Amino acid sequence: MDAQSRGRADDIDPADQWVLNPNTGEYELRLTPSAPQSGVPGPRSSAPQGAVRAAAPGRAAGRATPQAPEREAPPSRRRRGAPEEPLPGRRGRRPVKKKSRTKKVLLWTGGIMAFVLVGTASAAYLYIEHLNDNITAVSDDGASTGGFNKDKAINILLIGTDKRTGAGNTNYGDSGSVGHADTTILLHVSKDRSNATALSIPRDLITDVPDCPTSQDDGSSKVIAGSTDVRFNTSLGQDERTPSCTMRTVTELTGITPDNFMVADFNAVKTLTDAVGGVEVCLAKDIDDPDSHLKLDKGTHNISGEQALAFVRTRHSVGFGGDLSRITLQQQFLSALMRKLKSNSTLTNPTKMLKLAETGTKALTVDSKLDSIGKLKDLGLELGKLNPKNLTFTTVPVVDNPAEKVAATVVLNDTTAPQVFDMIKNDVSFTAVKQQKKKEAAAVAARLKGTKSAAADVRVRILNGGAAAGSAQAELNYLQNDEGVLKSENAGNADAALARTTLEYAPDQADQARRLAAVMGLSGSALKPGKSVTNSQGLPTMTLTLGKDFKGAGVKLNASSGSTPEGVQKSTADKVECAK
Repeated sequence: MDAQSRGRADDIDPADQWVLNPNTGEYELRLTPSAPQSGVPGPRSSAPQGAVRAAAPGRAAGRATPQAPEREAPPSRRRRGAPEEPLPGRRGRRPVKKKSRTKKVLLWTGGIMAFVLVGTASAAYLYIEHLNDNITAVSDDGASTGGFNKDKAINILLIGTDKRTGAGNTNYGDSGSVGHADTTILLHVSKDRSNATALSIPRDLITDVPDCPTSQDDGSSKVIAGSTDVRFNTSLGQDERTPSCTMRTVTELTGITPDNFMVADFNAVKTLTDAVGGVEVCLAKDIDDPDSHLKLDKGTHNISGEQALAFVRTRHSVGFGGDLSRITLQQQFLSALMRKLKSNSTLTNPTKMLKLAETGTKALTVDSKLDSIGKLKDLGLELGKLNPKNLTFTTVPVVDNPAEKVAATVVLNDTTAPQVFDMIKNDVSFTAVKQQKKKEAAAVAARLKGTKSAAADVRVRILNGGAAAGSAQAELNYLQNDEGVLKSENAGNADAALARTTLEYAPDQADQARRLAAVMGLSGSALKPGKSVTNSQGLPTMTLTLGKDFKGAGVKLNASSGSTPEGVQKSTADKVECAK
C-alpha cells in the first residue's frame, strides 16, 4: 500500500504497521488516520482507515468508494479501546472476555518453537499466495503414512543434506556432490502433545537401504535398488535416491513410518539464523577447526550465517572427533534456536515474522502432503502445543562397528536401541518416563517421613538373602544388644538371593519400618509396603531380608546404591549445555 498516496509520507517501515489483533489471532495493518485530501469535489466518505486486513501480494488494495449524496453517512467508529455505547432503546452488550494475547501469539506461531522449519510456516498467513510459490514439494512415493493427523501422534522426518547448493557453499569442498542424508532427526510428538522426542540417526550407522520406488519427471516410476550393510547417509542423493528413500530406510531401521518429511540444505541454517538475529550457543573449550571453519573461544556466543553453519558442521574439535560428537552440537544448536524463536522478541515482532516466513519457505523442500502454507500452518499449530522442556533430544544407541579395526562406522546397540524404538512406537516419551520416575521417587521418599515407633516395639524376623553366611544372626545380635530391638528373630535363609536388602511391612507397621530404616540406614526404595507375616510366636511381624549389599552387622547401608544409569544419551530443549 503506497503510504504517500494515502497521506503518509513519513519515514515508516511498513512492517512496523502490522499489529496482532488479540481477538482474531491475525496480524492487521494499523494506519494512522490521514489528513483530509484537498481538491476532491462532492461529499467525502467518512469511512475510517483503521484496520485493513492483510491482502495477498499481487492483489491491489481496495479503494474507498464515495458515499452517494442521498445516503446518510454511517456513524463514526468508536476509538480503539473506548467502551461501546448501546443504541437508544437497546440493552448494552455483555462485555466480551478477551483471550490472553500471549496465548494467542503462542497458538498461531507456536510451531516455531518445535522446529524452525515448521514454525516459520505458522506466520505465513500474512501473504499466502506469495509464500506458496516459495515452497518446493516433491513426492513421498508412498513411503509415508499419508500425512500427519491432528488426532494422532506425529512423526516428522527432518533431513539436512550436505549438497553444496547455494551461494558460497562451494568453498566447503566436494562441490560436485549430489549430497547425502548428512543430518537426520525423527521428531515424534505424542498424541496428547504434552511431550516429544527428537531422535538423531547417525549418518555413519551401518544399515540396509531398501528398494525405493521413485517418481520420474515424465510421470513414470523407477525402482532404485537397495543396498545392504551401507552407511545410513547413502539413503539420499546416492544412486538418484530421493527423500522418500531416506523415509523408507528409517522405517526399515526403526519400525516407525514417518508421516511427513522436510529437507534443508546449508543455506537453510545460514538464512534462518540471520532472520532471527542469531542464536546463543555455549562451548566448554576453545575451538579452532580448519575443516568446518569454526573458530570460537570458550564461553557463550551469538552465532548466525556462516558461523552457525560452521558450528553444526564441526566435529573434529569436540568430543571424540566423530559424527556422534557433532550430533550433540546439532542438538544444542536446535535447542537454542527453539528457545530464541519461542521468545517474545521474535513472536511479537512483525518484521522478524515476515522475514522468517520469507526465508523459511525458500529454505525448505517438503513432501507433497505439505505443499501449501495452510498445511504447514496446521502442522505448526499442532507442534506449537509442545513446551520445549518436554522435548527430549536423544540419539539412536550404537556401538563401534566390530568389523573395523579403526572405528569409522557404528552399528546398532542391540540391547538398548530396540527399547528406544519401542518407546516411540508406543508413544512413550523420555520426558514422560522422567516425570514418572520423579513421582515414584517422591512416593518412595515419603515412606521415610512420619512418626517412628520405639525400638522396643519393633517386631521383625531376619532372613539371609544373599549376604555372607552368618549375617542374619550377626545382625540379630546387633539389633538386640545395641539398638534395643528385642522383638526380633533369625528366620534362616530366604528362598532367593537379592541384590539389595529389603524390609517388607504391612500398612499398620509403617512406624516400625521407619524406626528400623533409621537404625540400619535403609533408603525409601528398600521399604516394601505389603503384608505382614507371623513370627514363631504367631504374632504379626515385618520381614527383613539381607541382600548382597549388606556390609556387616551395625554398618549402615548406602542409600544411593540403588541408582542405575540408563546408558542412553539425552537432553531437553529448555536447557543450555556447553559443548566439550
